[in-house]
Amino acid sequence: MSTLVALNRVEERPEKIQRRHLEQSAVVYIRQSSMQQVHRNQESTKIQYGLVQVAQELGWSPERVSVIDDDLGVSGASTVGREGFQHLLAEVALDHVGLIVGVEMSRLARSNKDWHQLLELCARFGTLIADLDGLYDPSRYNDRLLLGLKGTMSEAELHILRQRLLQGKLQKARRGELRIPVPTGYVRQSSGEVILDPDEEVQLAVRRVFEEFDRIGTIYGVLRAIVAKGVQIGVRPRTRANLGQLEWHRPHRGMIVNMLRNPIYAGTYAYGRRQVDPRRQQPGRPATGRTPLLPPEQWQVCLQDQHPAYISWEHYERNQVRLNANRERAPGQVAPRNGSALLSGRVVCGRCGYGMTVQYGTSRQGRPYARYVCGHASVVRGEAVCSSLSAGRLDEVISELTLSALEPAALELSLGVSEEIEQEREQAEALWQKRLQRARYEAERAERQYQAVEPENRLVVRNLEQAWEEKLQAERGLQEEHRRREGQEPRSLTERER
Repeated sequence: MSTLVALNRVEERPEKIQRRHLEQSAVVYIRQSSMQQVHRNQESTKIQYGLVQVAQELGWSPERVSVIDDDLGVSGASTVGREGFQHLLAEVALDHVGLIVGVEMSRLARSNKDWHQLLELCARFGTLIADLDGLYDPSRYNDRLLLGLKGTMSEAELHILRQRLLQGKLQKARRGELRIPVPTGYVRQSSGEVILDPDEEVQLAVRRVFEEFDRIGTIYGVLRAIVAKGVQIGVRPRTRANLGQLEWHRPHRGMIVNMLRNPIYAGTYAYGRRQVDPRRQQPGRPATGRTPLLPPEQWQVCLQDQHPAYISWEHYERNQVRLNANRERAPGQVAPRNGSALLSGRVVCGRCGYGMTVQYGTSRQGRPYARYVCGHASVVRGEAVCSSLSAGRLDEVISELTLSALEPAALELSLGVSEEIEQEREQAEALWQKRLQRARYEAERAERQYQAVEPENRLVVRNLEQAWEEKLQAERGLQEEHRRREGQEPRSLTERER
């Protein structure tokens, strides 16, 4: 009855409510910002549903009072995803609504854009608005001014609440206490401490990615190398029924990029590595995170030596420099294309400093040829070609110089490559032995479960027997794949060959 008393105090109520209003419908709009509020704050929901009685007390018959509660659990910061509010706007625009009842203005809209759109429609079609404080006619200046102020305060309230939450989150992050999901290779204990994954095979796979990147230097090269060697990445899901259970996945490019870019592998706690770009942010939704990564000096929080590390911070910085260099071309460099020229994209004009392109053609005698041409002045200013030279002759000179420079160290380089191959083979063999041990353990566990069941319980025995057979087949398949890969590996050099 308190809501009725608040509305009955408005002296202009009989004047504002006209006969045509009563002939139209009265809409009770109900909204709460999240499903958590719907479940935990049920008293607010009951108060909003009680506004049906308020509309009836104001003179509307029960059959003309309708309820729009499609937006329960939806934020009012935007109209995106608010089907109930869109339905309300459509009904007002069709001149079907005489009164809109809400517990307060923030239930209708938290954005001035959406709020004033509703006010314009209500003023155009003469729809009244009522809340716990009174009854308003948007077509009247004083009521429109008061409603506008209420909408501004509602939007400001949302901004203040958001700022409080963000500042609290930032302060917690500055202490390193804000829980951030940890990537593969790490697990978070119940106490909140982040440690290395206790599974040795997971650790070996993570270290292998960083070692391959040091050796190859490109993401695609690392991906091809670890896939060719049968390396799998251990992942612990953070959702679904198998929460925290170890799963093995085939590596993909996004996985490699995240591992190389994430500073947690250098033992660093980082927060705010991306900035929110309003141009990329969808209305009513949080930031998508597709904005470019910021350099470490612009991160909001960067605390080193907070977790066990796979690499050092200096190693992490070198990797970032290398990754960024792979994405950028040096000044004057031309993208290399297919063709017989060895120095495509590498030759720079000695006169103007621009990169020279390769032109392919056929001579009068029908023989193919290639030339390095600096056509920048011709293309940009319409002038003559700056310079050109035969690609075949330059390639011969560069090849001779390269081979002569490498000849003294050829034997040393060959032995170095041989030792590197041996190290890679040992690392790959260690990963395979871990996989074989895991497969053998799963097969033995399935066997123990089968042996522990009474033979008379055939329903259970059949299922356990089938599971045991599947584990044995998986183990045999893994052993065959291991032998096949061993046969494809190049043989090791003997001491006499060395």
